[in-house]
Amino acid sequence: MTQRHYTLVEALARVEDLTPEQLHRYIRAGVVVPVQSEHGPLFRELDLARLSLVVDLAEGYHLDEEALALVLSLVDQLHGLRGDMRAMLDAVAREPVETRVRLKAAIREVRVVVRD
Repeated sequence: MTQRHYTLVEALARVEDLTPEQLHRYIRAGVVVPVQSEHGPLFRELDLARLSLVVDLAEGYHLDEEALALVLSLVDQLHGLRGDMRAMLDAVAREPVETRVRLKAAIREVRVVVRD
């Protein structure tokens, strides 16, 4: 499946309240990393979603580029952990019932220890 890319002009039109100056600052700060082409930067759907979040954070919480980069790094880590958790759950679901029951009990024990 081919991924759609958006030009600089299209990205600005699709992300509400994003100015050209902000976009260039976010690119320089590494908040968003567009694909470089002979026609200029191209943005993926993921980039547009990220830019929309950045605009909301910048406006709502008055975060500068450095703070935005930190928050987005944490968001990226959470997404990575969610993917890891999904993979582990899928792997456990493939195990025999006895194994799943044993793992469930072990997880409960560990969670009780961690909370205390």
